[in-house]
Amino acid sequence: MTMTAVDTGAARAVDAEKTYGVGDAAVHALAGVTVTFPAQRFTAIMGPSGSGKSTLMQCVAGLDRLTSGTTYIGETELSRLDKTELTLLRRDRLGFIFQQYNLIPTLTSRENILLPLTLAGAKADQGWFDEVVRTVGMGDRLDNLPSQLSGGQQQRVAVARALVPRPAIVF
Repeated sequence: MTMTAVDTGAARAVDAEKTYGVGDAAVHALAGVTVTFPAQRFTAIMGPSGSGKSTLMQCVAGLDRLTSGTTYIGETELSRLDKTELTLLRRDRLGFIFQQYNLIPTLTSRENILLPLTLAGAKADQGWFDEVVRTVGMGDRLDNLPSQLSGGQQQRVAVARALVPRPAIVF
């Protein structure tokens, strides 16, 4: 009998269920979802509003807990991590681009981009920082506050913030 390795992917969910509320008011945002997100690939999650896309991403990224089922980042099962371990995993291995960008209004674009590294007590690779900033086209706006940027520029700062620390996965 030949055994083959199972591709665990960069992230995955197995029999993921998430329910908000109880009884007649219960909303089943996820109902037994199993999905693997391959490493080094782009994946699009599409569906109508309210179909559970954001809930799935939040649970797979460790921002929310499942009602039942399991989620993994690589081989790490998220439900086995305590609050501190989960925070460190998210800080060190994941990059996030939120729908509302979540930029800190009192920090400049540069400070917002460097925030994950600053919190980790790490320094940016200057060459990589410069490449990311050049790619997103924000080199001339690094000293601006979010309120001084257009919505598209704020989005590009959020993208750069997710990429500069070189995470294994970007959500």
